[in-house]
Amino acid sequence: MRNWGVLGGAAAALAAGIYVLWGPITGRKRRRRGLVPGLLNLGNTCFMNSLLQGLSSCPSFIRWLEEFTAQYRTEQEKSQEHQYLSVTLLQLLRALSCQEVTEDDVLDASCLLDVLRMNRWQISSFEEQDAHELFHVLTSSLEDERDRQPRVTHLFDVHSLEQPEITQKQISCRTRGSLPPVSNHWKSQHPFHGRLTSNMVCKHCEHQSPVRFDTFDSLSLSIPAAVWGRPMTLDHCLHHFISSESVKDVVCDNCTRIQAEGILNGQSIENQRTTFVKQLKLGKLPQCLCIHLQRLSWSNQGTPLKRHEHVQFNEFLVMDIYKYRVPGPKSSQEQLSRKNSEETTPGTKDGRAGKPSDAEQPAGTKPLFMNGASSSSSSSFLMSPGTFPLAAFPECRAPLYLYRLMAVVVHHGDMHSGHFITFRRAPGARSSSSSSSSSSQWLWISDESVRRASLHEVLAASAYLLFYERVHGRAQPQSPAQD
Repeated sequence: MRNWGVLGGAAAALAAGIYVLWGPITGRKRRRRGLVPGLLNLGNTCFMNSLLQGLSSCPSFIRWLEEFTAQYRTEQEKSQEHQYLSVTLLQLLRALSCQEVTEDDVLDASCLLDVLRMNRWQISSFEEQDAHELFHVLTSSLEDERDRQPRVTHLFDVHSLEQPEITQKQISCRTRGSLPPVSNHWKSQHPFHGRLTSNMVCKHCEHQSPVRFDTFDSLSLSIPAAVWGRPMTLDHCLHHFISSESVKDVVCDNCTRIQAEGILNGQSIENQRTTFVKQLKLGKLPQCLCIHLQRLSWSNQGTPLKRHEHVQFNEFLVMDIYKYRVPGPKSSQEQLSRKNSEETTPGTKDGRAGKPSDAEQPAGTKPLFMNGASSSSSSSFLMSPGTFPLAAFPECRAPLYLYRLMAVVVHHGDMHSGHFITFRRAPGARSSSSSSSSSSQWLWISDESVRRASLHEVLAASAYLLFYERVHGRAQPQSPAQD
């Protein structure tokens, strides 16, 4: 009896130790095969959970974070890893993309809020926030972290250690020429970074002002007023974003110079003000493209309203017609045909939905399909999972800027309260030789809940945020000028 008592006491002690170390076994549910972990809702953190699930479906962004955080792997930096947003974000995204060994089906992302608070962002987990605003908080904080990193001189470079630090501008002046780009690990841009071009042309003298470049992390597209009987597509929103608009009462230096040349005796003249045509284009398309559909509108009484209409989008997105190209010399016949097409194309910024004209297609390319259109000729290919169906259109040139849908963030509710959920691709087998490490299986995720979903269900969602990643349709040489 005494032996049985000793054995019983040892078993009880062992059970107590297991409980203390790992908690109750029944409370640790194991994740089902093929699914990803969910995220614990800490109050009202569905906005953060949905965004993290969307970002974890972008392999290029995770690879960039891995390269970005490589500098923290030294012994001196390891003790301060918890202070860096990039390290915390990478750990979460790797776990959500099944690259970290974990059997838990629910993870806690409170560590991300702690790091953001350390970076002086006041984000409450009990107040409803916006997923798109958090996206810009993350990208801007990553840029700040990159810019804060000092340039470290190698210890074996004794000559540089003895000399005072020389700025890049001083080196440029000393060599009297531009220096080749120096490979700096911390100065690399994240894959959501892109550039917009703004082109201004005088209507009177057709003088073109210098092209201006502005950076963007996401394309925030307004939804134009729908035409009755026509579905609203992503192409309508994109074309509305880049459609030309008239800017009145702008000083034209060229018109002023022409006017001054016709006046004798050097008399001073006033600056000539004319009307300019402003055109937006995409100067640099990013590797990962985040599209934000603006669903906020205002009533006549000034109260905020949410737009619930469905904007059609596809699994694949072609962005060639929205890419800025350096204008070359054109014949008079080409200019006349372009002028006629601009006059007949319903695409100006009058709040109506228009579509890109055939004149905006790249040279030698026939219109492949409308992004988001549900025509019978293209929807049968685009509604099916797999690669882009270029073989079905042999007469069309392969698009240079082809994107594949990776995640969709949806907001249910109104402007005052609601809930964010995410459709995302399930992670696939990771391969260094493949441009994509995602499968064709889709998942529906709402905080802790995760289930499988179909592509048809994804494309029927009322999207708020769309995450696309660039892929290459055919094997073709990529030149730096194309990027």
